[in-house]
Amino acid sequence: MKAIKRLLAAGVILALLIPAAAKAEVSKEAAVSAKSAILIEQSTGRVLLSKNEHEKLRIASITKIMTAILAIESGKMDEEVTVSSRAVYTEGSSIYLQAGEKIKLRELVYGLMLRSGNDAAVAIAEHVGGSLEGFVIKMNQKAEEIGMSGTEFANPHGLDDHENHYSTAYDMAHLMKYAMHNDEFKEISGTEVHKSPNPSEKWDRVWKNKNKLLTALYPYCTGGKTGYTKRAKRTLVTTASRDGLDLIAVTINAGDDWNDHIGMYNYGFDHYDLFKIKPKGELSSLGDPFYKGKAFIQRDVFYPLTEDEKNSLKTEVTLQKPLKSWKDAKKIPQVVGQLKVFAAEEQILDVPVYYENGNVKKPQASIWDSLRKMFFALSGANTDG
Repeated sequence: MKAIKRLLAAGVILALLIPAAAKAEVSKEAAVSAKSAILIEQSTGRVLLSKNEHEKLRIASITKIMTAILAIESGKMDEEVTVSSRAVYTEGSSIYLQAGEKIKLRELVYGLMLRSGNDAAVAIAEHVGGSLEGFVIKMNQKAEEIGMSGTEFANPHGLDDHENHYSTAYDMAHLMKYAMHNDEFKEISGTEVHKSPNPSEKWDRVWKNKNKLLTALYPYCTGGKTGYTKRAKRTLVTTASRDGLDLIAVTINAGDDWNDHIGMYNYGFDHYDLFKIKPKGELSSLGDPFYKGKAFIQRDVFYPLTEDEKNSLKTEVTLQKPLKSWKDAKKIPQVVGQLKVFAAEEQILDVPVYYENGNVKKPQASIWDSLRKMFFALSGANTDG
C-alpha cells in the first residue's frame, strides 16, 4: 500500500493523547466535551480513542439506528404502512404524518434518519413488529445478537418515557458498524436531502438531514444520526472516510458534539492508515512440507496502524502437527492453525489458517500479489513472518 500523505484537515482539532500501544482493546483518552465518547475503525472495530465508553447512559434519538436497520432487514421496505393515531400523536420531533395515511416503509425510514421523526419510529415499529411492544422485543433480540451487552431498549425513538432505555458509546459504535454493512442503510444514512410524496398536498415533503457534519461542517463525513432529549442531552453517531480509512464516532451527553467528532476524526485520520498486513491466499515458507501449497488464509488481513506500529509488525504462523489419519484428505480439518500478528510486541490479530482439503478452496490471489510472491521467492526473502 502506498504511503498516504497526511494533510491537516480544516476544523477544530482537540488535544488528544498519542497512542502508545497496539493492543486492540487499549483505549486512548479522548479530550472531548462529551461525558462518554468513542472512535473506532469500521472494518475491524479497533478502538482508537475513547472516554467512559462502557458507561450506561440515556441515548435519545441515536436509538433510531436500531429502528432503521431492523426496518431495512425486515424485507418490507416497499410495503405500504397505514399510519396509526398512536404514531401521529407521539411527542417530540416529527415528520407530520397523518392518521390513516398510507406511506411506504422506505419513506418512513428516510424520515426517521434524516428528520428524526418520532411519529415515523412508532409507525415503523407497529408495521415491522406487529406492535410497538413487539418491535421493542426485536430491538433487544438484535442487540443481544450483535453483542450489545450494555444496552436495553424500551422504545423505538429514544424519548425519555422509560427508565430502562439506555446504551453505551461502545455499544452504539458497534451497532453502527453492524448497520454500515447494509448498503441501503449506508445510502439512507448518507443522504443529505430526500423528497417524499405528500398525500394531502401538491408538493413533495422535503427532508434535509439534521447531521450538520454531513451537510456542512466536515467534508469527510458519510452519514450518521443525531439525538437530543432534556435528560440525555446531545447524542451523536457519525461515520467518516478518508484515504481508504473508515471511522465511526459516538458522543453521548456532549456540550460541543460537532467539534468533538471533528477533533476525533482528525486525530484518527492523522495518526492511522488501514494497512494491508497480509494478502489472502496461499502461505509460503511454512517449514512443514505437508502444508506446502495447501495452507492459506481466506481474506486479506487489514488493520488500522500508526507508522510506529507498522515498523514493529511481526507475523507468526502456528500449525497443528499432521496426524497419520490425515493421509485421508477428508479427515484433515478445514482450520489447521492460526496466523498471529504482533505490533510493538503485543498480539493484535489472530487469523485462522485453512487447509485445502476438498471442502474449502483457496481464494485466488491478485496478479499483483502473485508477482510480489514470485519476486520475494526469487530474492530469497521470507514473506510469511
